[in-house]
This record gives sequence, structure tokens and C-alpha cells, in this order.
Amino acid sequence: MSFKRKMVAGLSAAAIVASGTMSLNVLADPIQPEQPRAEAQYKAEIIERIYGADRYRTSIEISQAGWADGSAEKVIIANGLEFADALAGVPLAYAWDAPILLTPNDSFLNDTLEELERLGASEVHILGGKTAVSDEAAEVIEKAGYNVTRIAGDTRYETAAQIAAELTDGKAEKAVVASGQSFADALSIAGIAAQEGIPVLLSLSDRLPEATNVELEKLGVNETIIIGGENVISKDVANELPRPERIRGKDRYEINIALLEAFNVNPENVYVASGKDYADALTGGVLTAKEGAALTLVHDRLPASLATYLEENEPEEVSIFGGQSAVNSSIYEQLQGYVKPEEENFNLTIMHTNDTHANLDEVAKRATAVNNVRAENPEALLLDAGDVFTGTLYFNEFLGQADLEFMNYMEYDAMTFGNHEFDLGSSPEGHQALVDFVKGAMFPFVSSNVDFSKDEKFTGLFSDLLSSDPANGKIYNGIIKEVEGEQVGIFGLTTVDTVGISSPVDIEFEDYLEEAEKAVQAFEDQGVNKIVAITHIGFDDNPAVDNDLELAKQIDGVDVIVGGHSHTVLEEPVIVDTDESGAAKDPTIIVQTGNGNANLGLLDVEFDENGVVVTQTGKLIPVSEQEEDPEAALLLEKYKEQVEEVAQEEIGVTLEEPLTNPRTGDKGSETGESVRKNETILGNVITDGMLQAAKVYDENVIMALQNGGGIRAPIDAGPVTVGEVIAVLPFGNTLAVMDVTGAELKEAFEISVGNYPSENGGFLHVAGGKVEFDASEPAGSRVISLKYETADGSFLEVEDKETYTIATNAFTAKGGDGFTVFEEAYAEGRVTDLGQSDWENFRDQLVRLGSDNIPTEKEGRITVVSEQE
Repeated sequence: MSFKRKMVAGLSAAAIVASGTMSLNVLADPIQPEQPRAEAQYKAEIIERIYGADRYRTSIEISQAGWADGSAEKVIIANGLEFADALAGVPLAYAWDAPILLTPNDSFLNDTLEELERLGASEVHILGGKTAVSDEAAEVIEKAGYNVTRIAGDTRYETAAQIAAELTDGKAEKAVVASGQSFADALSIAGIAAQEGIPVLLSLSDRLPEATNVELEKLGVNETIIIGGENVISKDVANELPRPERIRGKDRYEINIALLEAFNVNPENVYVASGKDYADALTGGVLTAKEGAALTLVHDRLPASLATYLEENEPEEVSIFGGQSAVNSSIYEQLQGYVKPEEENFNLTIMHTNDTHANLDEVAKRATAVNNVRAENPEALLLDAGDVFTGTLYFNEFLGQADLEFMNYMEYDAMTFGNHEFDLGSSPEGHQALVDFVKGAMFPFVSSNVDFSKDEKFTGLFSDLLSSDPANGKIYNGIIKEVEGEQVGIFGLTTVDTVGISSPVDIEFEDYLEEAEKAVQAFEDQGVNKIVAITHIGFDDNPAVDNDLELAKQIDGVDVIVGGHSHTVLEEPVIVDTDESGAAKDPTIIVQTGNGNANLGLLDVEFDENGVVVTQTGKLIPVSEQEEDPEAALLLEKYKEQVEEVAQEEIGVTLEEPLTNPRTGDKGSETGESVRKNETILGNVITDGMLQAAKVYDENVIMALQNGGGIRAPIDAGPVTVGEVIAVLPFGNTLAVMDVTGAELKEAFEISVGNYPSENGGFLHVAGGKVEFDASEPAGSRVISLKYETADGSFLEVEDKETYTIATNAFTAKGGDGFTVFEEAYAEGRVTDLGQSDWENFRDQLVRLGSDNIPTEKEGRITVVSEQE
């Protein structure tokens, strides 16, 4: 997913005063010299000037300040002696990420040609007709090998209209209307309009040009922003405009500050240009828009309105467009007094959770832990690294809505998606539960490497934007949070393994390293140097796929990784301060809490002024040791009551012995039995139920398969309850039948036993068949016998070239757990999803067997011949 800059701003409602047309009146005095403060509290080490020998070369210097070598495919050329075309062109230049270079009317400078070459441009767009930029100048550009186009009308008003059409693709809700006769009042709006994506149209003072009026109608504009007073654009003209809002002041300098404040332009980075001339301010306007910076204007002296603005906002950076003839040395000296001093180190506190898996019985205790941290640090962030979905009856009954109520109650700041958030994709409802979860969230989601665009359910919920003002219940590539006046970038990553271990269906996953690098660059482009990655890729999972350690080593600029997926309990943060080659790098801090709501993670990080981590401390707060938050406990009651009712319903079967679900650990210990590498009685009962149900649909089904990774819990001895049954198969998978060749079926079992003696979530339990394999042989060549049961109870060897009908769950049938052979069958239309719930088939099988016939011994369905004596 690509990153796009987003500047969230709008006219402040408090700043608009109704008076005929809507207008903004500012009350500062006319231009007055600001007296230097007796003792300037702050001193900049340097205020950068960006300037050249003349306006043309200053535009080149501005281009070089904002665009790296080879970074601009498009460049805009405008007349250096007429303001109108450049004024209208600034929003288009920003949208294209193109600098504006100025040229004389009848010639083209060699320096400008050299700049086109440096930029790596292929397209040159000339604003205005032949009187603005001559055919001779255009010919020089064409002969240099560039594709040249003109955006021009017969008048400057028509040219502005054509630029607006190019910018907006024919549709715009807002438009700026500025004077086409004088640049004075309009200088400040160009960069702001660019950030907002608003076209700039031009008007005469006493008459609305036909071209402007027509373009307003074509674009469907329903709100206009007028720049300047009634002497600049008359009341009669304003009355012809849709919903006009007028921004005005006693002079261009007051209007400048009024615009910055009305549109909430970031005051931390300020550019200063002459208000006496237009050239530097307009070509610089593209750069200020690109950087999200404020463009301010000066005369021969520092205007009082600007002095007040600088005093109140203490910018971190001040730069000047133009040489001393544009902005004199006296103003330069005064500006130094308004630069924000070097700040003290910034401390960021992060609370974090991951892989809670609907474990809500102690959620009120988690709320207490969160409250205790916030009592000491109200600005602490609260982040979740995914896998809220699936795991208990709270999810089966409420599909994430119970978890969401508590996350909203605790005021989470952001979450990324885990693989289990996509578990229901193959259900009849698709990802509706996830969509409802997102929509109901009172916090945003960050997801940099997940593409939701092909699933219509997510239309309007996701954005490729990097947002500084994210909306709740929306998905972004990344967000910028302001914490104690500092900006913190947050982005999210989900394991690409989700495609194989969950059911994303039409949702796609992109390379985590590539997307992380894009995210970091996008934040840095916005001046954000404190960056947090919320990841669901695992702490030390397969490095050939994705994990946090590799992310920390390979992507410079990620300061903190709040991780999940591997259920790793990191009692203390892990510090990665070397890259993949072993060379020293700025430290990256990795944290993770384990799983199941066992812990609340707490991390304190100290950053220096450059956004580099200088110290950190972290710990896990055991949730079970906290007192319950009374309000959260009360909220839980309504959910808990329903869950307990369902969980306690007996299905009418009593077990004399438990149906165990052994595991040897997530790391895949090679000793001991496991549901993910050995036959189990529980797996046999589950697959028997699947086979029975499938045969009702198609009597030719010979075999049923269940992946061991989908069997999640044992059942204790005693009466069996609905809750226990659902806990065994919590993912809501449905039964599917598929046609495969004998060779394909054998290939599937090779995948099943390929990890032995280590665990494999794709290990296949089987009903209606027997498999023998030799673990001493290489993976892929282990299966030595695969038989299926006939109607008379005998077993026949599966033949490679024969076609058989088998049953499995929809997750496995679509290729989950790496069964590419099944994925191909699904793609070829050889799979039918019966829509029957896996846990219901399991329950029905238990009831069918009855208490007296539940097996207590394994049957030798899966045999490791190399381990037989």
C-alpha cells in the first residue's frame, strides 16, 4: 500500500463571522515594526536562506531543497513575471509532487534545463499561453528531450479554470477564489490550498469571469473561500459564489496569519518570504505544502501580526525564501529570537497487549492495570498487536463485540490486525464480524501491509493515508499521535502467513519489510522521528517469512516494536542495536506480553532531540494480580451470564475418561505426543463426525481430514457441555468436500508429516483411512502407505491416478496451513463448501456415539513405522 501525505485542516468555525457573506475579520494593527525583545530567550544556531541570483534561480534552489535527484517525474514551468498562473498552479504542483520553476517569457535558462535533468523529469507542463511562456521557450525544452504540454486558456482566468480541472478530475466541493488582478492578498493561500487539495480560481474585482463561473459549476463546488476584502473581490461577486466565506484583514500580512490560523497550519516549521513580490512565495508554496509548513510574509520590517504568531508558537525551524533584497538582514536577526530552543529529551510511555484471544474473564483486572498507569501518566499510549478474535465462548457468542466494548472502555489508541482477525473470511458472512468490529471501534487501526481493496465489505473503511488526525473506526497505513506536544508515528504489520493459517479470502498481504520501509520514510517526510511499529509477525518466527528481530535489524528508523503472534513472554524489552550485517545502528526496542490477557505490558522510552532511543525500561504487569475495576466488572456481567449459560448447557454425553489434546509447545519439541504430530482419540472422534456428515451429502466420500492446529482444547471427564465442544473447535469453520487424485492426497499427507517429529498445525487427523510413514526419510518422501476404508470394512491402497472424494474443513480445503495441493483444487472448482459448522458436527458425533461408546483407545490410523520395534 502506498503512502500519501495528509494535512488535516479546515476553516475554524470560531474564526468565521457572519456578515453578508461569511467573513473572517482580524483585528491586528497595520504593518508595524516589531521591536526586538530586550533579551531574546531563544537563539537559532542558523536560519537557512534558500535563494539564488534572481527569482528564476531562487525557484531552482527551492526545487533542490525539496526534491532529491531523480525524484520528480513531472515539473511545472510558469512565467516569472506574472503571478496568476503560478498562483493557480501551486495546488496542482503539490498534487503531482512537482516543483514549479520560473522562466522568462521568451527564453529558457540553461540552469533550468540542468535542474530538469537533475530531477529526472520526463514531463514538463507549462502554465499559460504563448504570452506567458513563448513557443521558443517550449521548443528549447522539447529539444532537450522532454514531453511538453500546455495548460492554458485565452486569459489567466481560463488558464486557472483548466488547472483546476486537471487538479480535481472534474469534481471539487470547495474552491478558493482570489484576485486575478493583484497578488497581494492571495500570496498565502496557494500552499494552504495545495495541502487541502482545493483548486484556486481567479476573479476580477467587480465581475466574476465567465470561465471561473463555468468551472465552479462544472466542478460542483458548493463552498468558496474568498481571499481579501470587498475592494479586492466585491460583494456583488461574492453573492454570485456558492456559500462564500471571506478571509480578510487590513493588509496581506494580517491575511497571511489569519489563513494560517484558520486552517490550523503546523507552526513548528516556518518559511518566510517577501510579501512585496510574489515569485519566492509562490514557488516556495509548493515546498511548504510538501513539508506541511507555514508560509509567512514580511515587508521591510517584521509585521506585528507575524511577531505575535512567532511568539505564541515558538517554531522549531525558520527558513527564508530569497536573498537580502527580499528579506533583509534586520528581519533575519529578529527571526532568530523566535526559534524554539533545543528541547529536553522526550519520554514516551506505552501500554501494550497482544493475542488476548477473547479471554475476558479477567478483563476488569486489565482495566485496573490500565487505570493505574494512567493515574501516573495520563498521556500513556495503549496499543494492541492483534489476535483479539477467537479462543473462547466470548468470541463465539459475540464475535468480537464484547472485546470491543472493553477496548473502547479502556480507550485504546490503536490496534493492528492479527491473523485470527481473518478467521471468519470463509464463513457465509465473510468478514462481516471484522467489519463490525472496526466500525464500532473508538480508536483507529494501523495496517501497512494489508490490502483490503478487493473485499467490498471494507469499502470506505480503509485508507492509504498517513493521517495526523485519524478517525475512529477506520484503517490507516499509519497515524501520527501527538503526545505532550511531540509527534509519534504508529504503523502496523500483519504476518504474510495469514494467507495460509487463516481465511483472508480476497484480502491480500504485502512484503512486511518493503511496507515498513515506506512507512518510516513517510513519517520522516512529515518530520516525525519517533516511530512505533505494532506488529503481528512473531518475535523470532521463521526469518524467511517475517519476524520482529528481522524487522529491527533491517529497517532503520523503527524505534519501538510492540509485537504479537508468537505468544512470546518478554519479561524485559529486547534491544536490537546492530543491523543484519552486524554493524551498529540506532536501537530498536521489542516488547511482547505472551497471550490470553495474562499481562499488560508497560514500556517507558526516552528519546533525544533526534528521535533516537537513549534509555528504556519495561516490564509485564500480571493481570491476575490486580483488583477488578468495578465499572468494567459490571460491563462484563451481561456477557459472562450469556457465556456461562451456553457453556453450561449439557449435550447429553458423559465421558468416563477425558479427551485429551496434548501439545509439546509452540517451538515444536521433538519428544512427547502432540495433536499436531500424532493420532489422538479426540482427532479421531472429530474426523468421524466430519465423515458421517459428508456422507449424508455425498455417499462417495471416502475420507475426512482435520488439521491438528484447528483442535484447540481438551474435554474433561464428566458431562460434556456446549462450551467445551465449542472450545475444541472455536474458529467457526465449515465442512467442505473436494475431489482429488490419489497423487494429490498423498502429497497432502507428505505435507502433514513433513515436520515430524516437530509439531505442524497442518498435521492431518483422518477418518476412513490409514497412513503409514517413515520419519527417517526426507520430508516429501515419507508416506509409504495410504489406504481408505471400503464399504465392507476392508482397506484399499490409494491409487495415484484415481480420483477420490474427501471431506475437510473449508480452511484446509482452500489451502490453509500450506496445503497448496488443496488450494489448486479449490481454484479449479473441485471444492464444495457444505456450510455445516465444525463444532456442531463434532457435537452430533458425540451424541451419536453416546456416553457408552466414546472410544478410549487410538486405532492406529496414523503409524510411524520407523518408530516401531
